Amino acid sequence: MDGNGRWARARGLPRSMGHRRGVEAVREAVRAAGEFGIDYLTLFAFSSENWRRPKDEVDELLGLLRHFIRRDLADLHKEGVRVRVIGARENLAPDILGLLEEAENLTRDNQRQTLIIAFNYGARDEVARAMRTIAQKFARGEIELSAMTDSCIDAHLDTAGIPDPDLIIRTSGEIRLSNFLLWQAAYSEFVFVPLNWPEFDKRAFQAALDEFASRDRRFGGLSREIAS
Repeated sequence: MDGNGRWARARGLPRSMGHRRGVEAVREAVRAAGEFGIDYLTLFAFSSENWRRPKDEVDELLGLLRHFIRRDLADLHKEGVRVRVIGARENLAPDILGLLEEAENLTRDNQRQTLIIAFNYGARDEVARAMRTIAQKFARGEIELSAMTDSCIDAHLDTAGIPDPDLIIRTSGEIRLSNFLLWQAAYSEFVFVPLNWPEFDKRAFQAALDEFASRDRRFGGLSREIAS
């Protein structure tokens, strides 16, 4: 969800206004995903690298996360949305950690849709944490060397039990993954949207899905035309 600051700068507004408008775009995206029948929606809310931003901006982003969960959690629960949080949780402020855990615990049994929030998330860190856990289990004799397969790694990632993403959308015209779901994105389709995130509405979401539907997904095999 990229481009909040650029959206604000283009309008002569402070970056904080871009982030606040970005939260409204989050709400619209979650509603649209439900209407489109998307079972799993992942939002890259705050990366492990975002802590490097100026303290005022980090505080603003954390405040918006608090506000979003406190304001929207009840509605998400009512709509049958299960919230899952991925990312490192060590050293998070107690109130932030408490809110994330509250969102997960309250919605744990919901089944209509899963909303994954990537917070304090970095894909390389995720894989490194998974490998450390696997190595520790191997050292204790809990895992055999022959069992260290793709499936074993999958089971130790933050996204364990969540399907790999079919489609990854990035806004603001940037054409890179920026340390997002590197392992899981092996066969994902990518759509790069020139709009800044605050401008990403239901119509833009639908356009990205239409682009995805036109792709010939081969997963290393032959195209549909050649296979037929």
